[in-house]
Amino acid sequence: MTSRVVFISVLLLLWCHSRHVLGSGDSGTGIVPSPDRSADGADLLSVGTMVGTHSAMLRQGSTDECDIVMNLSAADRCAFVKATPDCSMEDSFINYLKMAFCLLPPNLTPLTITLCIIWLLILFIVLGLTASKFFCPNLSAISSSLRLTHNVAGVTFLALGNGAPDVFSATVAFSRPHTAGLAIGALFGAGIFVTTVVAGSVSLVKPFTVASRPFLRDVIFYMAAVFWTFIILYRGTISLGETLGYLGLYVVYVVTVIVSAYIYSQQKHSATRSSVQSSTHAPELQTSESDQAPLLSNGSIQEGYDSEYRPLLPYCESTSSILLNSLNPVDSRTWRRKTWRWRTVKILKMPLEVLLLLTVPVVDPDKEDRNWRRPLNCLHLVTAPLVCVLTFSSGEYGLYLIEGQFPVWALTLLFGLFLSAIVFLTTSNDQPPAYHLVFSLLGFVVSAMWISAAASEVVSILHMLGVVLSLSNNLLGLTLLAWGNSIGDCFSDITIARQGYPRMALSACFGGIIFNMLIGVGIGCLIQMFNNEPVVTLEPEGLLTWVLAGSLGLSLAFSFILVPLRCFHLGRAYGIFLLLFYAVFLLVALLTEFGFIHI
Repeated sequence: MTSRVVFISVLLLLWCHSRHVLGSGDSGTGIVPSPDRSADGADLLSVGTMVGTHSAMLRQGSTDECDIVMNLSAADRCAFVKATPDCSMEDSFINYLKMAFCLLPPNLTPLTITLCIIWLLILFIVLGLTASKFFCPNLSAISSSLRLTHNVAGVTFLALGNGAPDVFSATVAFSRPHTAGLAIGALFGAGIFVTTVVAGSVSLVKPFTVASRPFLRDVIFYMAAVFWTFIILYRGTISLGETLGYLGLYVVYVVTVIVSAYIYSQQKHSATRSSVQSSTHAPELQTSESDQAPLLSNGSIQEGYDSEYRPLLPYCESTSSILLNSLNPVDSRTWRRKTWRWRTVKILKMPLEVLLLLTVPVVDPDKEDRNWRRPLNCLHLVTAPLVCVLTFSSGEYGLYLIEGQFPVWALTLLFGLFLSAIVFLTTSNDQPPAYHLVFSLLGFVVSAMWISAAASEVVSILHMLGVVLSLSNNLLGLTLLAWGNSIGDCFSDITIARQGYPRMALSACFGGIIFNMLIGVGIGCLIQMFNNEPVVTLEPEGLLTWVLAGSLGLSLAFSFILVPLRCFHLGRAYGIFLLLFYAVFLLVALLTEFGFIHI
């Protein structure tokens, strides 16, 4: 309910602002169209003249030439979008700017914005479903197969699974020069949202005493990452060494977590051993016997229960029924005890879930058969490679013609059919093969491609909304992108706190955003360096960037000072303070964006 209220409020805000901007843009002074207008509705020569004339109208700190399209007359916008490289949107499947200015008439632009926001909500659902039901389980299977400790898995695979939408969105945004502001706004905005709204909500739901050393460790590392980013934004450039420094800082953080966990376990083990040695030997044997008795009793009860309800005759499910049941995302027992609202949302999400079930294999090490579904897994060998080649770089390589005649996607289809036939003929429905772990690697790659493709579309839609509504990328990043990627984490952390694990919820708050900032900025800048130049230019989009950085630094400073002063106890008063801090920050950010606060 909270997420719907947030997005409806944002939709109303954008609708009102779009009517104001579109009305002022259409009545603006545009160049009078010449008689010899081209077929696209505007003379390209006059468009070039308009680019030079309106170059001074660029927003302060913005290097995106596409921003000036709203300063032109409605008749000239389509030709300008087609002639401007910054409006190309090559990394997405749909050119939303061309759809807004060329496909539909200008008087239907508010309708276009509404449809794009609905599509944006669907993409956020895709990101959440793919990360929670496909990406994370496969990461869990990989980490358990590699026999990683809980600490290593928590700060690597678990952090990647929880922060996949944020990391991929930041990586995609940073890899494009004209959308880097989206990544900065999203990373800083999500950091403020998590450290204030999420942490404050956890404190309100379940007051608790936080673990002192892990809390101080996470806050210090996050403050270092924010300060580093602030320095880079102030300088305006980032080199290869500084980019690798982001990744190196996260490696140091992982090593610190592992070493501190090892020291803590050694201290706990030595304390336990000393307490055991101080006790007598007779009570130790008595305790051991009393501990074993209930286990044997429970085991016999469970064995009797299983034998009583074990079927008399073995039931062999057919291949077709296995395939149909595997593609059914609804559990009948869960469906009966859920409310009508849950059922309505489930029905709306079912097409997306079926599509993901058809293309992404999932390995579950907790199940006896490890989620082996022979017909569906064989089908995955056909669909998964097709998804990879058709989503990578917006399908550019999948549609490439080999020797000008045979497409790459057709070759991938034939190769998948060949592998599928081999696996189907050499396996059975009952027993997973020895190489079943390979399907978890395949599921990890395919789910990552789905998340990357959805993140690219999200970034492109937000860029279009920023151009059409004359909003900065920072504002869209700290609101729509940050909220869309963080609201799911907010609800999950609050649920964990209600179940009696507030420390775990708070650790997830800080550990995830450290990973998102360091890995998102590091990999995104590396991709941009690989595609363009060895030095990336990051120009802050006006005063709002510094409001973001200052607010995040101030919230971390408050946490670093106030929490130890309160003896690391987080109560309801502190939770209310954090929520009020976020409300004041959001108000200042909006006033800065719309020019009420300026230098």
